[in-house]
Amino acid sequence: MIEVVAGLIQDGAGRLLACRRPEGKHLGGKWEFPGGKLEAGESPAEALVRELREELDVTVEPGTALTPVVHDYGRGPIRLIPLCCRIVDGDPHPHEHSEIRWGTADELQQLDLAEADLPILAEWLGLEASRQQAT
Repeated sequence: MIEVVAGLIQDGAGRLLACRRPEGKHLGGKWEFPGGKLEAGESPAEALVRELREELDVTVEPGTALTPVVHDYGRGPIRLIPLCCRIVDGDPHPHEHSEIRWGTADELQQLDLAEADLPILAEWLGLEASRQQAT
């Protein structure tokens, strides 16, 4: 099973960053939370920091982990490990994606998200709703 990390990057307005995969690549045109494969000996947090530096040219501080998702896109199963994080340096630029977009909960639900990202978004939306009810 391939271990993959995904970053849920939230801005000061409470929006999440979504990235669109380039056409011609696996899952081309689909939106996803940015991240990538763990390298040998790397923790999910270390992989997230490395991947987001490579993909978006930002430095992040990993935070809360959400529930991992196991999914198979027909190339063998992946285990997608979502981590909430915040940018501590830089502004995101799409180096490996065709487009990036900050989205509210409603906007993100309208995007054509990759299947493995759907339960992650649902969990995040539930957590945000709980936080809002607590305040």
